Amino acid sequence: MSNARPALRRPEGRLALALAFAAAVAVFLAIFLFGRANTPDYTATVFGQADTDAVRLKAQLATGVLGLAALQLLLALWMYRRLPGVRRVPGPVPITHRIVGVVLFALSVPITVHCVRAYGVQLTGSRVAVHSIAGCFFYGAFAAKVLLVRSRRLPGWALPLAGGALVVVVVVLWYTSALWHFNGDTVPALSFGHHHPPLG
Repeated sequence: MSNARPALRRPEGRLALALAFAAAVAVFLAIFLFGRANTPDYTATVFGQADTDAVRLKAQLATGVLGLAALQLLLALWMYRRLPGVRRVPGPVPITHRIVGVVLFALSVPITVHCVRAYGVQLTGSRVAVHSIAGCFFYGAFAAKVLLVRSRRLPGWALPLAGGALVVVVVVLWYTSALWHFNGDTVPALSFGHHHPPLG
């Protein structure tokens, strides 16, 4: 009986991985195609803020998302007992991890809605292209992680890989948007294509 369990888990694990991958691709393509078809509205607001005020607010929100992503990574390492010298995982740690994930996602939504409404998905200039593609990838990866979390038949690497990918893409999004704003509309290693026409 114990020999049958791994054999049963492998097909179920493969199916869970396939469904998660399919969901990631579907969400990525849906946002990408919608963003490409969208007519940019540079007057769009976020929480009532427009133009440079909206960009500043989004940069602040994105920095909050980055901080939450770092906290998520710390909590995940704690749960998997990968923090040096930590052997015990208190009960609140997994719950806190989930709550932080929900808050992170909720905080990302107004940023994304404004980006899609105001700019769509643009591929002109390396910074803008990387930012646009990373934004689509973020929600695809998030959809995959939600599906993977619900499966108990996965290989041990699947969930950490999905979570790690989310943290990396949050860093890329922050680097190509918030840092760009805070650093005077420039970031190292990428061209300086604007997300919007010059204001004022």
